[in-house]
Amino acid sequence: MSEHEEIDEGFYSRQLYVLGREAMQRMGEANILIAGMRGLGVEVAHNVILSGVKSVTVQDEGQVLWEHLSSQFFLREADLGQNRAECSLPRLASLNPRVQVSAHTGPLHEDMLMQYQVVVLTDSTLEEQKRLGNHCHSHGIRFIVVDTRGLCGQLFCDFGEEFIVLDRDGETPMTAMINYITKGNPGLVSCLDEENHGFQDGHKVSFSEVRGMAELNTMGPQEIKVISGHSFSIGDTSGFTETGHGGVATEVKQPSTITFKPLEEALMDPELLVMTDYGKKARHQTLHLAFQGLHMFVQKEHRLPKPTSQADAAVLLGMVRGLNASAQLETLDEDVVLLLARTARGDLAPLNAFMGGVAAQEVLKACSGKFKPLIQWLYFDALECLPKDVDNKDEQLSDSTFSPDGSRYDGQIAVFGSKFQERLGKLKYFLVGAGAIGCELLKNFALMGLGAGEGGHITVTDMDSIERSNLNRQFLFRSKDIGKMKSSVAAEAVREMNPSVNITAHQNRLDPESERVYDRSFFRGLDGVVAALDNVEARVHLDKLCVLHQRPMLEGGTLGTKGHTLVVVPHLTESYGQPKADTEGAIPLCTLKNFPHRIEHTLQWARDQFEGWFKHVPENVNLFLRDPGFVERTLGRGEAEALEVLGGVFGALRDGGAQGHRPTCWEDCVHWARCRWESLFSNELRQLLHCFPADQLTTSGLPFWSGTKRCPRPLTFDQKKPHMQYIVAAANLYAHIYGIAGTRDCAAIRVTLRDTPGLTWCSLIVCSLYEQDDDSNFHMDYITAASNLRAENYDIPPADRLQSKRIAGRIIPAIATTTAAVAGLMCLELYKLVQGHREVSSYRASFLNLAVDYFVLSYPSSPASFTVSQRSLPPPPPPQTTSAFQWTLIYYILFIRTDLCRTFQTVHHRDDKSPFRVSRRMSNGRCPASWTNGAFLSTG
Repeated sequence: MSEHEEIDEGFYSRQLYVLGREAMQRMGEANILIAGMRGLGVEVAHNVILSGVKSVTVQDEGQVLWEHLSSQFFLREADLGQNRAECSLPRLASLNPRVQVSAHTGPLHEDMLMQYQVVVLTDSTLEEQKRLGNHCHSHGIRFIVVDTRGLCGQLFCDFGEEFIVLDRDGETPMTAMINYITKGNPGLVSCLDEENHGFQDGHKVSFSEVRGMAELNTMGPQEIKVISGHSFSIGDTSGFTETGHGGVATEVKQPSTITFKPLEEALMDPELLVMTDYGKKARHQTLHLAFQGLHMFVQKEHRLPKPTSQADAAVLLGMVRGLNASAQLETLDEDVVLLLARTARGDLAPLNAFMGGVAAQEVLKACSGKFKPLIQWLYFDALECLPKDVDNKDEQLSDSTFSPDGSRYDGQIAVFGSKFQERLGKLKYFLVGAGAIGCELLKNFALMGLGAGEGGHITVTDMDSIERSNLNRQFLFRSKDIGKMKSSVAAEAVREMNPSVNITAHQNRLDPESERVYDRSFFRGLDGVVAALDNVEARVHLDKLCVLHQRPMLEGGTLGTKGHTLVVVPHLTESYGQPKADTEGAIPLCTLKNFPHRIEHTLQWARDQFEGWFKHVPENVNLFLRDPGFVERTLGRGEAEALEVLGGVFGALRDGGAQGHRPTCWEDCVHWARCRWESLFSNELRQLLHCFPADQLTTSGLPFWSGTKRCPRPLTFDQKKPHMQYIVAAANLYAHIYGIAGTRDCAAIRVTLRDTPGLTWCSLIVCSLYEQDDDSNFHMDYITAASNLRAENYDIPPADRLQSKRIAGRIIPAIATTTAAVAGLMCLELYKLVQGHREVSSYRASFLNLAVDYFVLSYPSSPASFTVSQRSLPPPPPPQTTSAFQWTLIYYILFIRTDLCRTFQTVHHRDDKSPFRVSRRMSNGRCPASWTNGAFLSTG
């Protein structure tokens, strides 16, 4: 993707919303080298290739061994004994044909690095890291080291002496509506009280539309100092002509320069450490030394420590203590060193997925300048995944339990043992969703061996089919799969990765209607549920089913570079919870109709216009023609609504000669579009200004058009301006419903416009649904054109087609790196569920933002307790031999023994979602009749 090569929006659409066009153009010029094609290396490579860089070279001298199959998803049993890079090449290249992918099977040397902009080392020695790191630093090559050992991971970045970050966080520049600006040194800017301005000290803002203090409108960005959530100060305004009123302050993002240290120097600076878990600061500082000690151990012994060898662990601990003699850590966590020694031979797919996703995002930062890079070390561990009943110094561990036996799971057995692997294979899990996260989860399941043993099984359901825009991040799919069902294709891809996996694909939507399929018997046969869903309603419904049937649930989601994970353990952690009413994004009707002040307002208005004219009226026409009871039902909805609906139907079916507006030819469609343009963007605004002139005052004597009320400006149609875009889109949509052929030929449409009759009010219909990924149906052409014309009316900065598509289509930005990281974290929690951990401190709920390397891992919340007649009760204990019905009886008996004459209240388990939800109030000593059959218990 060179500077002059057009970006394939159909393929990269969701990623474009994350990175932007300029960043992707810069990425399209980058050549990347990724060394090491074991599990971690292929994770980095597949994310980078999907992102759309110019070329990727994968390097590896090693051959495929059984243990590599535990995490390298592009290797097969037939590849054993062959070169890892060469075996991975064809499958990597198939991910994205726009990226040149090649393999290098020889050793790395300094000269070959000169052709690359970014070099990534995995599975490398410390000596190699220092040598190549120094070379890259001195020649301006971005250098990344990423490594995983068992349950611990390490990441390092060196982007040179002067690395320029063009956009630190990728967030939309903030804006604030101004109330007034004082004259003074410094000048005080007071914002309207509708919401906090969101600025921070040191931010720079530009001013526009300020009245009085007009000098600010033409000045460059001004640095601010925050005074409160609704005010900030700027420079000296005492010399300006008047006090300022109104206007907008807009954040202006400034490039910043970051200086990096080379690896050899940064090794001695543990302060360059980004926390991934703030409760593990001492542990991660220790890991900084422990990874160095591990390199020393391998250099001396020519192997990694054995999982069961206390002698090896002692040697490693001694080496780390020696390193700490100079590092002088405040706390050296020796238990972590011992656990690293025990697990270092492990190669785990979930950890590689997480670290590979994070590292790949750093590659994209390095070649695009988008987002703040890692400065400079990051460590991560999930040692809480280990069984709680095995001490670090336990000498009862059997060599045979953790020794490789020629199995594809040897890398996992080295950490958890062979009995754990057997247990994992026998599990039955239900995965809901086979989209981006679902694909990554299924890949991890296959590598882990989930459901791959006798009696084990995975059921995956997804009702969607594969679209072209999915291919950029749903990596199990290829172009040949477009139109096929996601769950079926994903299941087949998983079988190819691991033929032993037992998996069944469904195409059912998870909702109350599918409960006859996913009933009590189905859920009782499961060991757990995993949610890879893209909407809150489905998550809540699945959560209710898991609470009802007392099954653990893993849940995760992404939004661009942001992601979260949640683990729900029955009777141990709180559940997902009921959705909160989403009123934050609601736009008042008066704002949409008369007082827009943001592009989001004009886009919503344009979408409403589209749906009103091109969707709702056609649907009503179809109902009128096919449903004999339509008119009677419509009349019952009230006079005003009935008049609007039936009037639209009448006009749609009558031609112009019969007081309707049914077109008979293409010219009629063009004339109609021109009339609509005049009505929407000129006449209606003139009417509004007639009622509320530009100099209108309120009863308080203040200007009516002030603050968020922008005074509109009627437009005059000009064929030489983008005004024609509206005509083209509207006329074609109008023609489509009547089966009239349209055209994009603007010259021909201009000729037709010359004969447009008197510009009187017109109306229309077109039967069309909103398809956000179809760029040929004029839907987004209409919405973008209408929104930008409306924005021109109100002096709002316009939005390009891509931005308009994201906002109006309510499209969720997505990128493969975040998806991989989130799926990895979810599967690490799966390890804990399989281990049967019963302490909240063993589990982690997580939030991350890869754009700024922000990670928060915290304990899940415990479930709320019940309060019944002044008695505080914990949630019911996990059933052992007691059935759910028996627990219901126990609770019923408890209530019977309570003083029923006293009114009581209950505190529900996370928003009325307890397995046993008590939702009735009692008074007067009488028991409601419905209680006698247990109806007071609702398993919501």
